[in-house]
Order: sequence, then structure tokens, then C-alpha cells
Amino acid sequence: MELLEILIAAGVLLIFLVGLLVGFVRTRRRGRPPLDDQTLDAVRAREPDVGGHPGAGLDAAPLEVAEAEVAEPEVAEPAVAEPDVAEPEAPAPLSPRERFQLRLGRARGSLGDNIASIFRRGLTEEAWEDLEESLIAADVGVEATMELVEGLRDRARAEDVRTGDQALGLLKEVLRLELSVSDRSLHRRQSGPSVWLVTGVNGTGKTTSIGKLAARSTAAGETVVLAAADTFRAAASEQLQLWGERSGARVVRQTSGADPAAVAFDSWQAAKADGADLLMVDTAGRLQNKRALMDELSKVKRVLERDAGPCDEVLLVLDATTGQNGLAQAKAFTEAVAVTGVVLTKLDGTAKGGIVIAIQRQLGLPVKLVGLGEDVEDLADFDPDAFVDALFSQVAQDVDIDDVDAEGVEVGDRDEQRSDLPPRRA
Repeated sequence: MELLEILIAAGVLLIFLVGLLVGFVRTRRRGRPPLDDQTLDAVRAREPDVGGHPGAGLDAAPLEVAEAEVAEPEVAEPAVAEPDVAEPEAPAPLSPRERFQLRLGRARGSLGDNIASIFRRGLTEEAWEDLEESLIAADVGVEATMELVEGLRDRARAEDVRTGDQALGLLKEVLRLELSVSDRSLHRRQSGPSVWLVTGVNGTGKTTSIGKLAARSTAAGETVVLAAADTFRAAASEQLQLWGERSGARVVRQTSGADPAAVAFDSWQAAKADGADLLMVDTAGRLQNKRALMDELSKVKRVLERDAGPCDEVLLVLDATTGQNGLAQAKAFTEAVAVTGVVLTKLDGTAKGGIVIAIQRQLGLPVKLVGLGEDVEDLADFDPDAFVDALFSQVAQDVDIDDVDAEGVEVGDRDEQRSDLPPRRA
């Protein structure tokens, strides 16, 4: 009983003490003064910015929490292989024959087209007369034309040719035969330097042709010496010197006005000492009707051949655009120095390609080289089959030569112009 009484007394005492504590706390809260407006604003200013303005957290409604967007995983699309697109192939380079045909320029689009149009009208007497006029206009020459047409008419009767197409095919055959009988090779010696004497009147492209031949020969691994025997035109030796520097050929030259025969002789000695493969002698341009100049050319040849022996080639450079005047030049030079072959320049710039036939038929001289433009490779070996094919080729009407090569035309020996020179060798 005593223990129970003690526990009851302790419980009453604990309740009393708790009551006193509660009453004390309430008394202190009632005694705190209320907050004024200034203090209340300061408290609100210290609250976090909720809802877009300060103090909004004191009175604002509970914030709604947006559900977090869950990014859907990206599914990679299967790679699709793109089809291989073949790049256009570069056009194949032209063969020498194709280049020859395309570079003939106006010559292929005039004579051949005229003759083809004549034969389309039938094999009448008028057609044969028109054929004669076309060949004469193309610088085949009167005598050569009459012989060609008469021979063609005889064959047409013998072979019972009745249509224009048959006659055209027969003419092409006759022209091929006419141009295929000569040796067109450039002759060389088996041992020692070969000697080529190059002649012609001023402005035909003589020095330019020599430079192109030198560039072609050195590119083939040959050693070349050039003789600047044109001592009357000061710029001639300078032009030849530039060609020598660009082609890798040695140039032997003397002062202006020196004896051309002495230059040719010194050049031969230099070619022998160098063990050169080829000596080319550039002579002064001269008119065929100047007897003294032609005699001087003969002297150059005689002096050169005393020690070097007969020249392997005596090349006459003719301008294809001069027409029948070229025949007069060829006759005079042949009498003076026994020309062995013709270099026909500017053939791409004339509609009178018949000069090729006239030179061979009337003079018995083969056209060995033709100039078809400014570039080095445009001095080409004459191909009679390609020449005849080009004259009558439909390609002449369909192909623009500027799309094949934009090098222009042969410019000849112009002192002030250097665009005809090849790029400098590395």
C-alpha cells in the first residue's frame, strides 16, 4: 500500500508540473507584441520567389509539380547504302590520225563538201565541169585538175559508175593513189649527225617549224644542234635561241650580218663534237625571184656539204594560204638547192587544201610535214589517207575544232610574237 500511495502522489505531482509549464508558455505568447507592416514586408522580402513575385510564398497556394517528361529512347534507322554513281570517264585522247583530221580546219569543210554536193546531182556533163571548177578553186592547179578529171571520167566509164556516191568513192580512191606514191619519211644517217637544211620565204613559219621539230626530236631523247644561219634578220637568231632553250637544243649563232655559210660550217663542227643526232640549219627567208639571195643559199649548201656530205633533207617551208604562188616558190628553191620535201604550214587556216595535190603532181615533191596549229604536236607527219578521209568526212560538218583544241593557228615567224613557243622544259 505504501508503494501505491507513492506512485499516485508522484503522478499528481507530474501532472501539476506539466500544467505549470503549459501555462507559462501560453503566458509568454500572449505577451509578444504583433508584427508591424514594415517588419512584415521585410519578412516577405526574405521569402523565396515563388510564383513570379517576392513574398508570394506567404499566401500562395501550393505549387503544382509538373510531371517530368520521360524521353523516349531514339531508335536508329537502319543505314541504307547509297548506290555507287560512276563518275563520267574522261574522254580518251585523240590518236594522231584523229587529231590530224580534226585539225585540218576549213580545208576539210570546203573542197569535200563542194564535190559531194556536185555528185549528188548526178553524173551529168555539167557535174564534171563543176568538179573541174571546184578543184581549180582549191588550188589543185589547172593542168593537174584536167588530168585528174579526165582520168576519173575514163575510170567511171570503164567501171560502169552510174551514181554520184559511186563517183565520189572513185574520186577518193584516185586521190589516195595520187598521194601515196612518194616517200614521206625524214631521212637520217646511220652514223654521225643527220643534216637538214631548212629554207623558205619570210613569214611562212620556217623558224617556228624548226623549233617544233627540235622539240619533237629532243622529247624522243635525241641531241639536236640548231644553226642560226639567218644572220640578216636580228630577231631570227633570238627566236631560234628561245626555241633552243625551251627544247633543250644547242644553238650556234654569230653576230648579225655574219656570213651564213660560216655559221652553217661552225654548226656542223659543233654537232660533230657534241655527238649530236641532228643538225638543223635555219636560213634567211628570201624571195624566189631574188637571184643574188638564191645564189647565197646555194653557197650555204655547198660549204656545208664539203665537210658534212650531202644534206639528208632540204626542206622547203610553204604557207598553204598562198595557193599557186607556193608552186612558184617551190620551183625556184628546187632549182637552187634541190629541195627534197615540203613542210606545208597553216593548212588548218585555208579552204584550199588542193595545194597538197598540186605540189606533188606538178613538182614531184612530197609534202612531209603539215602545220595544223600553234602547239608542238600540231606540226604533224603528213598522212595522205587521213587527209583524203578528212576532206570528205561528215565529221567536218559536226565537230567544232575549238572543242578539240584551243591552241589557234600557225603564226609563222613573227618577231614580236612569242605565243608560238612551247612551254619551257623542266
